[in-house]
Amino acid sequence: MNDHEVPPPEALRAAMVDRLREMGAVRSDQVAMAIGTVPRHLFAPNESLTDAYTATSTLETKRDEQGVAVSTVSAAHIQAMMLEQAQVEPGMRVLEIGSGGYNAALLAELVGPSGEVTTVDIDPDVVDRARDCLRAAGYERVNAVLADAEEGVPAHAPYDRVIVTAGAWDIPPAWWDQLTGDGLMVVPLRMRGLTRNIVFARDGDRLVSREYELSTFVAMRGVGAPDERLLQLDGDDVKLRLDGNHPVDVERLRAALAQPRIEAWSGITAAGDGRFDGLNLWWALHLPEFAVIDAKKTAVERGVVAHAWPLGVPAVVGADSIAYLGLRGVTPDRSTCEYGVYGHGPNARTLIDRAIQLIRSWDGSSLDARFTAYPAGTPDDQLPAGLVLDKRHTRVVLSWPGPEGRAEEAGSTE
Repeated sequence: MNDHEVPPPEALRAAMVDRLREMGAVRSDQVAMAIGTVPRHLFAPNESLTDAYTATSTLETKRDEQGVAVSTVSAAHIQAMMLEQAQVEPGMRVLEIGSGGYNAALLAELVGPSGEVTTVDIDPDVVDRARDCLRAAGYERVNAVLADAEEGVPAHAPYDRVIVTAGAWDIPPAWWDQLTGDGLMVVPLRMRGLTRNIVFARDGDRLVSREYELSTFVAMRGVGAPDERLLQLDGDDVKLRLDGNHPVDVERLRAALAQPRIEAWSGITAAGDGRFDGLNLWWALHLPEFAVIDAKKTAVERGVVAHAWPLGVPAVVGADSIAYLGLRGVTPDRSTCEYGVYGHGPNARTLIDRAIQLIRSWDGSSLDARFTAYPAGTPDDQLPAGLVLDKRHTRVVLSWPGPEGRAEEAGSTE
């Protein structure tokens, strides 16, 4: 084979499985088998074979009139992570919310001929495409349904697993009702501008998290679209993502961002390859004025903000000032980094001091938060201590185990 020849799909699939094992995304033989079997390139016919079998590649399949991606084949490492979380077994009935076709085929491999997979999407183009791709790959037995997933798919319920592959701001009652008593729901839940891929299990009339991981997905459309605000602070280059009704004076924040940047450093360090996404949740738990900054590289190059991260930068917003999380290398190879905070505006120092205090109070864990979902209308005295996020259908409580009183400190309600 010369340097320009591409290996056959079978070899590329095997190599992708090996890479996913190295990344820790694939842990079980069952998930490895499914990914090694389903021809991913048939679900991304416009992509090269190399791109189709790159473990970290997200493959866009549709954009809206503004050029925003509204349907994708998620990166293989994210799909593998969700399949491992879901613990799908032969004979199960599975509902997938958000359809691209490929993930439904993986689920079909996992449930086998005695199980059933239903995939649903609100977009007729997406559903038609999923049906065509599933047929081409030999998975006609998957039920591809056109509907607003807010109501689930009652015709094929109940489901042992409900797996959501779009960013969900809420958990509709239909998803609960169509889940078996011992079933699991895997949902990328958006909270205060952050998304966590949470595994929920029933516990009486509530859903309790078993585990979660960092993720990002195309936002849900239809009735369940996210109730978020995206405010422009510097044109399209810097936007502020807010969840809830916290009042913000956009003009004053724009003026603040134009002022000289100040910074402070916490003295708290971590290995450069360590996780710190738990710190984002820690801020969200304790800062009523929490938000996320979405910035482009051009804003960094122009000096408007200090840096930009793919999933956004956690921030705290005041009436006329803004501060956000930073990292700097303290060794030449950046193997050790220090947490700090950047700020803009006349009261930036106050915001920075609060944020630095929170950095110093964080225990360094990234997967210790707890998420509990209750039906909307549940009285406050029936909720545990923590941050209460009131959504359309649910009251989600974010809490954190630790030293006595730590969760109680967070008892603010949005």
